[in-house]
Amino acid sequence: MTSRILTVPNQLTFLRLAFLPFFVIAIKYEHYVVALAILVLAGLTDGLDGLVARGMNQKTPLGAYLDPIADKLLLSSSYLALALKGRIAWWLAIMVLGRDILLLIACAVILLTIGYRPFPPSIWGKATTFFEIALIVLVLVLAVWNQQSLSILREICGYFVAALVVISGLHYSIMVSRQLHAGP
Repeated sequence: MTSRILTVPNQLTFLRLAFLPFFVIAIKYEHYVVALAILVLAGLTDGLDGLVARGMNQKTPLGAYLDPIADKLLLSSSYLALALKGRIAWWLAIMVLGRDILLLIACAVILLTIGYRPFPPSIWGKATTFFEIALIVLVLVLAVWNQQSLSILREICGYFVAALVVISGLHYSIMVSRQLHAGP
């Protein structure tokens, strides 16, 4: 049993979770180069754990739950910490955090009412995550290297995130409704 829990992909996910407090501390104390480096390392471990899980047939139920939780914790913490520092607008941080909280509640409701159901990410969810990460990277790069052209790109990316949060939130709501109506 322990060998199926402590797989290499799961260890990489635990490592990504361990990065989280250091990432938030780096933002808190405005060490944006360090925060950016930690974010890049977290992204590399995320990609690597997926490759290893598939390539070495080390997919586990724990990993299936833990990996998206680690991703959401990093993204949510990023938006909260950067909003607290005034680097991301509060309205956008609230939209991102609100959607994530609603998704967690929806997954919990499905799990409690009809049991485990696969809840794969949709193309809208993947696009939202991509732009959420892109915005965090842009914000951190701008904190280190203030370029007007990047500032404009950051603004545009922020509006893409807002739009995709709404679209993917609605799409996931429809998916949850269908799951609940399908029953066990």
